[in-house]
Amino acid sequence: MNGELRVFAGRANPALAEAIAEYLGIELGRINITNFPDGEVFCRIEEDVRGRDVFIIQPTCPPVSENLVELLVMLDCFKRASAGRITAVIPYYGFARQERKDAGRVPITAKLVANLIERAGANRVLTVDLHSNAIQGFFDIPVDHLYAAPVIDAYFMRLGLPREEVVVVAPDEGAIKRCIPHQERLADGLAIVDKRRASATRTEQANLIGSNLDGKIALLIDDIISTGCSIVGAARVCREHGARKVYACATHPVLCGQAIDKLSDPVIDQIVVCDTIPVPPEKRLPNMTVLSVASLLGEAIKRIYRHESVSSLFAWQPEPQLVGAV
Repeated sequence: MNGELRVFAGRANPALAEAIAEYLGIELGRINITNFPDGEVFCRIEEDVRGRDVFIIQPTCPPVSENLVELLVMLDCFKRASAGRITAVIPYYGFARQERKDAGRVPITAKLVANLIERAGANRVLTVDLHSNAIQGFFDIPVDHLYAAPVIDAYFMRLGLPREEVVVVAPDEGAIKRCIPHQERLADGLAIVDKRRASATRTEQANLIGSNLDGKIALLIDDIISTGCSIVGAARVCREHGARKVYACATHPVLCGQAIDKLSDPVIDQIVVCDTIPVPPEKRLPNMTVLSVASLLGEAIKRIYRHESVSSLFAWQPEPQLVGAV
């Protein structure tokens, strides 16, 4: 790796950025990011980046708007500093759940954010587990969309769960495609929880479609745990249908509102998430395991820099790295 590759970090997830730099065998680039007294973001690059291949690591996680603006300011800063190519590494893409008009007079914010990132100066985007694959089409620049499935599956393979006793469960119909690769690697069975919206703020899970769960181990797979309502409701359905053990897995631990209280429900034996979003100590539950995507993102950065295939990472099987298991 020569001096043309530089990796810089915003303030959203510095621990992940440090781990990625360690995987690459380089130091993080020097940058000063502060706030003016009124809250405006100030950014200054403390080294020469003219002609460099720059990767900016900044998930747009909570506080979403603040971290998004910081990313945009950084992109503009590197563009004006004449960086050769700028890749926005966005492990968690905020506003992704507003990717279509499902009612009158509402925005498509995922598209708006894509426009902002491009206009600010990004030449390429690297992200993990978008809420909708269609968001890639909102960009007119290359998007490398990685999946955390190899990281999560490597962890469960290490646990040595008997394949014939495992059923991968989608918490709703929209998660079916996401669950199939996990089922092919880990389980003989696949099931779907029938989730229906009871009101604007409440959903109900009642029926289970697919493989029998009686006496089996249920692996609930989703992309995001936000308030915890959907995953806990699906876990209860699994228990009602005879599951002897329930694992709840998600790539992005948003964990907002009363999520921690809900996830403390004993129907879930273990919660497995990734470090695309930092999980502070006050949100760590005794049964929570945090897996690192640093090697996944680091390998992707290395291959983009070397002009090598990134799609081969879909079948990559890294050694599971625990960020924290309390």
